[in-house]
Amino acid sequence: MGPLFSTIQPMLSARSEYHVFMTDVKRNAILRSIFSSYYEDVHSDKVVFDTNRTWCGKVGAIGELFPKARIICCVRSLVWIYDSIERLIAKNPLEPSRMFNYEATSNVFARVNILNSSSGLVRASYNCLKDAYYGPHSEKLLLVTYESLTMKPADTMAAIYNFLEESPYVHDFENVELDLEEFDIRFGTRGLHTLKRKVEFVARDPILPPELVMEHEKSAFWKNRDARGSRAQVI
Repeated sequence: MGPLFSTIQPMLSARSEYHVFMTDVKRNAILRSIFSSYYEDVHSDKVVFDTNRTWCGKVGAIGELFPKARIICCVRSLVWIYDSIERLIAKNPLEPSRMFNYEATSNVFARVNILNSSSGLVRASYNCLKDAYYGPHSEKLLLVTYESLTMKPADTMAAIYNFLEESPYVHDFENVELDLEEFDIRFGTRGLHTLKRKVEFVARDPILPPELVMEHEKSAFWKNRDARGSRAQVI
């Protein structure tokens, strides 16, 4: 849905020669119809979870279309995100990944630079998150830290349901299942979405060079208690 929305929204703007015939009422109806068409097999009384990293950059538009919509952001320090990606690259040394535009990058600094560019896989999402966190619609955000989810999964999930105003569901944190192997293969990064069955926190030492660790160690801005007026919730 993210790419579909991002493709069609500009077509309803002044970029199109037919912009003169477009109104906000029509834009609203057309954009809402994309969601209803895509999820036509889902009953109207169901809650839909659409996973895409770009929604934080469209929180205003989503709020206009769906006032009750909320965004759950799973967050972790960039150090550990880059570290996890490096571990994946080490497991797939022969096949370049889509996250680097399938380029055979030569070193960790080059790879982090690509991910950390303004349009990079990580930085683009990170910037959208900060924009939404400090923006006028921050009350629609719930940030869930990796540490909370892995150390206290039951309490964290209870807080998520409370944020969504939905009835809790009993989860089995000893047997988590996710099968996205085909997607990972097409992405050129086997194991990208592979999860351990048990939800638990595992401490580890980073394999990133110390220089990169120091550069990104303060990236967890949500730990700053002085949120400058942000109404986002953080678990």
